[in-house]
Parts: sequence; structure tokens; C-alpha cells
Amino acid sequence: MSDLLFIERAIEALLFAAAEPLGLEDLARRLPEGADVAGGLESLRVRYAERGVELACVADRWRFQTAADLSFLMTEERDTPRRLSKAAQETLAIIAYHQPVTRAEIEAVRGVQASRGTLDVLLELALVRMRGRRRRPGRPVTYGTTDLFLEHYGLASLADLPGMADMKAAGLLGLDLPPGFAVPDPSRSGDDEDALDFEGGEGETPEFVQDYVGEEEAG
Repeated sequence: MSDLLFIERAIEALLFAAAEPLGLEDLARRLPEGADVAGGLESLRVRYAERGVELACVADRWRFQTAADLSFLMTEERDTPRRLSKAAQETLAIIAYHQPVTRAEIEAVRGVQASRGTLDVLLELALVRMRGRRRRPGRPVTYGTTDLFLEHYGLASLADLPGMADMKAAGLLGLDLPPGFAVPDPSRSGDDEDALDFEGGEGETPEFVQDYVGEEEAG
């Protein structure tokens, strides 16, 4: 066996076993004194030129990597479930049982200020939607759950919402809810004569939709 072939095989073994790319000095320390490390690397690079794995130099350090034209084979798409924070879980539960409900009403039940980000997450996940505006000063926006909420939790309708103990067990409610948190009759969820629904009257665009479109155009 020629010295160059031995050096080539030795470099190949070192690079395959290394946890990270190796530089010329790293390789030289592990090879016999005077070994032609550069020659061995070049010979090895040529040998792997048309293979599925190639020898590459990155930041003056050498490593084996998947050939560039085959990198698509290493791509794997995964759906990673997004876990709701405790605040989001409690907010979702309040909306489910008290809908249509305003931000102020959510804050009153939870006893803390509702984060804009928390509602944004629920809206982004399509578990919650904007229902309309109250017919009262300030015209506050109301929120309600979506069909996706029912699908996600395996409910046929809002009338099938579980009791408080079951909600806690399912992770929809925290174990340290503020005093005064009550669970109304789920079958009455959505009854609100004081709310203006987005899908209301035919031939007339609800005021909130006009406001919302105006805000989008302004942005």
C-alpha cells in the first residue's frame, strides 16, 4: 500500500469518526509526521466527487456532507403541534363559555389584563373569531369560538361543552382560576341581544366590517 493511499484512508476514517469538521492541523496531529495531508485530502475529494457523499471544505475545515444535488432527500416536513400558554387556555375557556364576550369581560373574569398577543394567537390558530360589536358606548369587539374549536376538542356543538372539572382535566382551564369564575349553561352560549353580529342583516354591511376594512386599507 502506497503512503498516499494510506494517508487518504486515514483521513477518510478520521473525518467519518469526527464529531465536527477537522482542519489541516487537526489531521496532521493524528497522522504520521511528514504526512502529505493536503495531497491526501485532494485525492479523497476527487474519489468522492461523483458520490452521494462529498468532501467539502467549510471555513478551512474539512467534512463529509450530502452531495448538493441530493440534499432534497434529507428534507422532512413535520407538523409540530403548537401548545397554548396557560393564559391562552384560560382565555379560550372564558370565550367558549361566555361568548360573545369582550376583552374587558375576559379581563373581569380572569382578574388580570388580557394580553393582545394572547388573543392574536387564538385568532391566528382559528380557534376564536371576532363576532361583532356591542350596541353600547365604545362599541367594543366581541369574540366567540369557531367550528375549528369544536373539531379540535371533539364537540358536536357548544351545548356539549364539558363541566369545569372536565375542562381543567383537558387543560382548557388552569387549576388556580380567579374567584368568581362561573360556568354558565353552555346551551345558552351565544345568546346576546345586545351584540351586533358581523353576519347580520341582508343588504347591509355591519359597521364593524366597514371599520375593519377601513383599517386594513389605511395600513
